[in-house]
Amino acid sequence: MSSSSMAVIFALDALAGAVFLLTTLGVVANRQVLASLQLFIAQSLLLACSAILLGIATNSLHLFAVAVITVATKTVLIPWVLRHTVSIEVYRTREIDRVLNIPSSLLIAAALVVLAYAVANPMLNAVHTPFAKINLPLGIAAMFLGVFTVVVRREAVPQLLGLLALENGVFFAGVAIVPDLPVIAELAAAVDVPVVALVVGMLTRRIHVRLGTTSVGRLVALRED
Repeated sequence: MSSSSMAVIFALDALAGAVFLLTTLGVVANRQVLASLQLFIAQSLLLACSAILLGIATNSLHLFAVAVITVATKTVLIPWVLRHTVSIEVYRTREIDRVLNIPSSLLIAAALVVLAYAVANPMLNAVHTPFAKINLPLGIAAMFLGVFTVVVRREAVPQLLGLLALENGVFFAGVAIVPDLPVIAELAAAVDVPVVALVVGMLTRRIHVRLGTTSVGRLVALRED
């Protein structure tokens, strides 16, 4: 592949990475469950785009398979599972219960992004793939932001989306570090993650029916009859 073609792919991957980070920040800051789900779908599509770009650059069929599996499970299957297991009233919620307000959350999120770059910098010396300079720090940042989303959200579905965003961050970094990432790793996630989404969706539906809310904070008040 010519250097000009590689430069174009590198620039496109950088653009996909930047928007990938923005969608992760959107999951942190968004107030509505449905909008958070849509941002997760967009994040997953950008992960697939990055895998395709790296697959073209490295001639790796593994990365093309990862992209196909990501689109099938995270943009189609998981949203379908959540939409059919979680009560429709959950998606109509205007305000997601949260520990911190949005400005404070975004300030902490920005600090976590800076921390991710600081953590990734020494790792880059051990990685010799050029795309790692883009994907590794952004993947680590998505991991940190996913954990932060779980901490600050008090609704079950947004917490699940935080965990899924964390997993996307792991794969976003992984496709650059290990271009020949075994497909079995993505297949394992393709089986496990929808099952987790199904279980959480069913539990959320039952909690909403019994309590009229999906706020995790309310669960501490439950007592056995």
